[in-house]
Amino acid sequence: MVQAQAAEVQRLQFFLSEAAWDAEAINAQRLALLVDEPATAPAAHGVLIIDDTGDRKDGSATDHVARQYLGSVGKIDNGIVAVTTLWADEARYYPLHVAPYTPAVRLAHGKHDAAFHTKPQIALELVERAQAAGIAFSSIVADCFYGDDRALEKALLDRRLPHVLARRGAFGRGWAPAEADHSFADAAEALPLSAWREVTRRFRDGHTEHWWAAELTLFGYGPDQPVRAVCATTNRRALPALSTWYLTTNLSREQAPLGEVVRLYGLRNWARQSYKQMKDELGWADFMVRSDRAIRRHWTLVCCAFAFCWWHAACQACADDSSTQLTGIAEAPSEAGEKNRPRQGAAVLAAPAARGARLADPGVLAGTLLGRLCQRAPAGRARRTARRPERRPRD
Repeated sequence: MVQAQAAEVQRLQFFLSEAAWDAEAINAQRLALLVDEPATAPAAHGVLIIDDTGDRKDGSATDHVARQYLGSVGKIDNGIVAVTTLWADEARYYPLHVAPYTPAVRLAHGKHDAAFHTKPQIALELVERAQAAGIAFSSIVADCFYGDDRALEKALLDRRLPHVLARRGAFGRGWAPAEADHSFADAAEALPLSAWREVTRRFRDGHTEHWWAAELTLFGYGPDQPVRAVCATTNRRALPALSTWYLTTNLSREQAPLGEVVRLYGLRNWARQSYKQMKDELGWADFMVRSDRAIRRHWTLVCCAFAFCWWHAACQACADDSSTQLTGIAEAPSEAGEKNRPRQGAAVLAAPAARGARLADPGVLAGTLLGRLCQRAPAGRARRTARRPERRPRD
């Protein structure tokens, strides 16, 4: 704890608010390093995840802060929201770009202001930036907040960007005959049991789960249409809300069979895990600055620290001619009772941190941070990967 006027705090404030450096250039260099390193380069089988995260902030003097929906608390509260993109596959994940969302109430002309952009519009801009950075991915994935946005879906289709988007089960599109299915949930409930196919989900801790998936036909979606609708669930009879996904994708059946569609969307769970690690360990929301530029700089530095841990582990694994450390990052415990037991990999990585007072070595720092991240990895069980679709107010 340091006083606000102390030299240490003032130097940090100056660095974030006034010093001459370009956050976008730093972020571009970070992504270039990740792309150039074979062990961290985004592979084509990974996904580009669109999401957003919010955090409480007091008052209204800080840029972008207003009463709005905050995913971290699950309700409308006073705070700040950031739209993010994340690259992920089964082995690794890291943030790509981030941009703050400015609520209409903070703009002179509200939603008619030229500076106003909805979260889906910001997300589309971030997708373009990821493409410009050379990020490879097999699909864009997003939850139902983005999936139900018709403008975003149309933009992705017009640009022929592969995607798997979640939809609300009760989502409807206006008038339909009484005998027709009025929602994705209606279409799934009307399917005969023979229409379902068993798919296997594999998790990085080695365990598997058996799900059911089926093609849906409604609203112009269909197995042979340009855009398919898919339902994936743990129980094809009961269709439990907590473990049932309604998805739409422009990937054909040849490009992505049912099992592949489920795999792609299942990777979206890493977005929540990355938020947890960046907030709990790296101080994502712990900034004490007010300007837009300083906030963006703070987030950029957090993303650098997060990616640095992965990059360091990848380089050390290559140097040791062993993939043990890399595959052990954030690995889930095999038994629920072991969730609080420190992992061997985490202990080895974190051990050098307490070897006396000296100038911090970058490798030791990365290992220490990585070890702390390892200790807070997700279990990857069904109760964590299958979440109730969020109901968020529109922008």
